[in-house]
Amino acid sequence: MATPKIKSKTSTSQKSNHAPERKAAPRAATKPKRFESAYSKAEMEEIFRRFSVQRPEPKGELEHVNPFTLVVAVALSAQATDVGVNKATRALFKVADTPEKMLALGEEGVTQYIKTIGLYRNKAKNVIALCRMLIDEFGSQVPKTREELIRLPGVGRKTANVVMSMAFGVPTLAVDTHVFRIANRLLMAPGKTPDEVEENLLKVIPDQYLFHAHHWLILHGRYCCKARKPECERCVIADLCRSPEKTVDVPAPLVEMPQQHIGEPVE
Repeated sequence: MATPKIKSKTSTSQKSNHAPERKAAPRAATKPKRFESAYSKAEMEEIFRRFSVQRPEPKGELEHVNPFTLVVAVALSAQATDVGVNKATRALFKVADTPEKMLALGEEGVTQYIKTIGLYRNKAKNVIALCRMLIDEFGSQVPKTREELIRLPGVGRKTANVVMSMAFGVPTLAVDTHVFRIANRLLMAPGKTPDEVEENLLKVIPDQYLFHAHHWLILHGRYCCKARKPECERCVIADLCRSPEKTVDVPAPLVEMPQQHIGEPVE
């Protein structure tokens, strides 16, 4: 008769030391962080009301004579100042204010006019390609939709928004370096990218002020809330401002600014 095998204590104890494997519970989907402005709806309305009193009819400071020259000027303004672009385009637009005239100049011809602007060679190449597309696909007319505009060489979302607003009266919000900085510095609509800031600003800017909001924020950043050192003593929203960099709590007198002269700094 066969002797039954006896399980060793060692093997039994080894098995008892290992708990049965458990499947990890699935992770809950991470909810996107909810955007929060540092200002109430009433405060945002008051901020833009004051901007509207200070500058009732704000304007972009790039010189242009028609939608075509506007789209060229805005495309050239990337990583350049409006003043610098205006100095270059004044002569250029006198001889080339249509896609056909600009195309006739060619890359080298355009380059001679804009060589004082940063990245001028690549910009000249884009301007010529932009003209060809306008002539071939759009009947030499600047398109009015964002989807069509961003197809043009050298034209991104910011440029498209500026053209839609200034040329065609569409209430858009172009986020340039000034708008991006102000939205973050003032904790108005913080975001890590221009697209994120644009999305957040659209949530908090009152509808009745949206059309001019882009220019108000640019001008406020350019002439008051400056990048290196904000001039809080000149700020009409100093009492409402939530910026950690703020140095003054009393707002400057709310008076209308002098009429803008396009292409010249506002005092």
